Amino acid sequence: MQRLSISLALAAILFGNPIAPQRTSQAGDVRQFGAVGDGTADDTAAIQKAVDSSAGNLQFPRGRYLVTKPIVIDLDRAGYTSISGNGTAQVVMAGPGPAFRFVGTHEGSASPATFKDNVWQNQRTPMVDAIEILGAHEEAVGIEATGTMQLIVSRVVIRKALHGIHLVVRNRNVLIANCHIYENRGVGIYLDGVNLHQINVLGSHISYNLGGGIVFRHGNVRNLHVGTCDIEGNHPPVDSPPESATANILLDCRESVAGIGEIAITGCTLQHTHDSPDSANIRMLGASKQDTHEGHVAITGNVFSDVQVNIELRDVRGAAITGNTVWKGFSHDLILDGCKDVVVSGNVFDRNPRYGFEGDDNAGVLLRNCRDCALSGVQIAEVRRHDGGLVLQGCRRVNVTGCSVVDCDGAGIVLTDCSTCRVSDCIVHDERPTTEQPVALRLTGGRNNMVVGNLVAGRIEAAGEAGVVRDNVIAE
Repeated sequence: MQRLSISLALAAILFGNPIAPQRTSQAGDVRQFGAVGDGTADDTAAIQKAVDSSAGNLQFPRGRYLVTKPIVIDLDRAGYTSISGNGTAQVVMAGPGPAFRFVGTHEGSASPATFKDNVWQNQRTPMVDAIEILGAHEEAVGIEATGTMQLIVSRVVIRKALHGIHLVVRNRNVLIANCHIYENRGVGIYLDGVNLHQINVLGSHISYNLGGGIVFRHGNVRNLHVGTCDIEGNHPPVDSPPESATANILLDCRESVAGIGEIAITGCTLQHTHDSPDSANIRMLGASKQDTHEGHVAITGNVFSDVQVNIELRDVRGAAITGNTVWKGFSHDLILDGCKDVVVSGNVFDRNPRYGFEGDDNAGVLLRNCRDCALSGVQIAEVRRHDGGLVLQGCRRVNVTGCSVVDCDGAGIVLTDCSTCRVSDCIVHDERPTTEQPVALRLTGGRNNMVVGNLVAGRIEAAGEAGVVRDNVIAE
């Protein structure tokens, strides 16, 4: 008999088991605790009982599980806990608050020396995987977490809720991957007054959340990594008041003591919707115009389009914006305001005919009251209805080199009230047949600026003592 069992096991490994397994309940199957999953019976008490039993691996077989108040996972009491629906289960949150609330007690940092034993023994790595959460109450939330260490949310769908994933108070080392956070009334992923270091958001669709896609407010966050996501349409309706404006990624530090920093946004598509008031793809608002300190930001290899402002950084320090393709900014493609130590390089700010060549999108790059910034290898094309394609206002020690600014309304490059700025080795050209007497570069006010070694079509205007203009080649 033993030999037969071994032979059958080996055959199953090599050739697959032709015998269908029996439909037996697993140890953490919520049906064992009384859950029905028919979308009508209230399964709240049964699911909570399953959590409190310390079953650990909670399985939701195919079905619709109605809950009317939060399922609270007290990790120190319940122990290691994972929740899985195998892609076939839906939890309908018909009451206020989160469908699942994870509560841990970790108060340290991510450093091993700050951990108490009970966190490793009972709490580490809570998981939610392969389940759908549907909001059926105006205050329903998908998942909320506080005090957790190594929370993982993967292959989860959250729809019709207030917020999708709500991180509050304090968490460490959060992973959100391969999720669909779609059509919620508030924020998709909300970093809400949270003290959080190390969060990765990867390979997810975060779309049509009316309060913003990924939003930070009030807290202390470091090490936010957003990669290879599709993030779109996370803005309020067209007829919303201006104060409701948000962004696909909104990092608002204005009411935060510690703010947010150490951010990488890489390889994403961010887009829609320009009709929403003051919409943006990435908007980062620093806390102080006198001392910009929010920063250390890398925005690299993304595709941006179809909002009022594609990238807007205000009072940000230490940012690199590189290798992106950007178009259909209806107000501007890029605004830097009150920023310091920002590098913009190797980006394309274009107007492709396939997306509406003569639409209402103005595009354009604006730097206002910035210092110690650099633009290099940037392509700016076909800006409309602005003073210029690249406009610097009240800036100091900004270096513009090796850029191409072509076929723009107004002038190509405009410096107003700037000092110690340099424009060199650029091509500034306008070959549109409707343009008469184009202005390539215009300097107004300011002092100690330098415009040298550029290839331009049109004239260079430099008023008063604005700066030195020499060795530029005027193309026929």
